Amino acid sequence: MTLKKRSFSLSGHRTSVALEPEFWAVIDAAAQTEGKALAALVAQIDASREKRPLASALRLYALALKQ
Repeated sequence: MTLKKRSFSLSGHRTSVALEPEFWAVIDAAAQTEGKALAALVAQIDASREKRPLASALRLYALALKQ
């Protein structure tokens, strides 16, 4: 299994997230559809994830879009 790592600045600190390319493809498409930068969409998901790890929150976001 190959993961693709991307880095973001969230809440003033740098963080990296590693996801499968298929999840990134869905998230990238969602950002484009919403007219947002990928970093802005990730920040939005980060702000609403509560105690869930960011990688898990991103996967669940992508899965919800595909349903």
